[in-house]
This record gives sequence, C-alpha cells and structure tokens, in this order.
Amino acid sequence: MTNKTHYDSPRLELLHHTFNKATEDASAAMSTWTNGQISLSLDELSEVSLESVSEDLNLGMEFFTMVVMTLDGEVGGTMILTFDEKNGRQLAATLINREVETDEVWSDLEKSALNETGNILGCAYLNALSDLVSANLVPSPPYFIQDYGASVLEQALMEQAITEDKVLICRTTFCKGTEELNWNVFFIPNSGMRTAMEKSQKASC
Repeated sequence: MTNKTHYDSPRLELLHHTFNKATEDASAAMSTWTNGQISLSLDELSEVSLESVSEDLNLGMEFFTMVVMTLDGEVGGTMILTFDEKNGRQLAATLINREVETDEVWSDLEKSALNETGNILGCAYLNALSDLVSANLVPSPPYFIQDYGASVLEQALMEQAITEDKVLICRTTFCKGTEELNWNVFFIPNSGMRTAMEKSQKASC
C-alpha cells in the first residue's frame, strides 16, 4: 500500500519518524496476534482545525464499533480503534475461532477479543513512544464502545480544545494482504506529548 502521509510543516516531517516507528511496532504485534493476516500502515499525519476534524477524518454521524485507550497525565493522549459493524464482527469471529455472530448485542467474548486487540496495539504503539520521550507511559485499560465517531472524538479532544485551535492526528490503516480494510487507529497526542516528541526529535537531529 502506498504511504499517503503528507507534511503540512517541517515539524510534522520530524514527527513522522516517531509515528512511523510506532506503527511498525504495532504492525508486528498485530501480525503476531492474527497469525500473519493483518498488518498496519501509517496513512496520514496532519494538523486539523478543531472545527473540521470530524469531517476531515470521516468520523461524522456514522455509528462505529470502537476500542478506546487513554494516556492520562501531562504527557498523554488517546488511541481510538474504529471498525464498521461488519469488519468488527469478522475480526472478533476470527480471533475466537467462531462463526460471525448476527445477534444485535455483542457477546462478552466478542468484546473481550476486540479489547485485547486494542491492548496489543496500544501497548506496542506506546512502548515506541515511551522510548522516544524517555517517559513511562501507562495507558488505561481498553474499553469497548459503540457510538457516533464524532461524539467519541469530541471527548478525546476536549482538553486540547481549551488551548489549541488545531490538533495533531495520526491515522493508521489496516491491511489484509494487499486489501485495505475499513479499520483505522487514530492516535491523538495531547499538548504535552506533542511538545515531548518534538523536543526529542530535534535533539536527535
């Protein structure tokens, strides 16, 4: 898959190296978790205005199945793993080795499978960031949620909205072989995380 990451500023070009390493580590973990079926690719790194973020990320009024992890503290952020209903069900069925469920309500086993996926991805991602910023980043347990994407994103951006007019978004896409899947990971660093990453990248240049 072609890497579609673009740079709106030299600062984003520096941060690309950080997120590319984190994505590589998460991809390796995801490949192991799915017996080599699924990989990840860094899709986009950009700064988006708060007013247009839901529209730019196609997270408007569509209902998503999501797994969310948060990093609390001065150096923190939020990771949101999104699926449409079909793809989320298919991944859960593959992981628990069962037929795809058709009941409207998700079973505890299905939810657990997706939460563990979020945990594996999140830990691999955050370990790479921890090494970069020389900080012990401890995420919250992942939680399963079904909601409108814009609503969950708004909550993730609440802290930044107080001091920022633009937010940094890292979007990662999943692939099965050469097929791009309708799954995404969005990582939204808070202001402290952005500052720590920028200082680390400048120091290494």
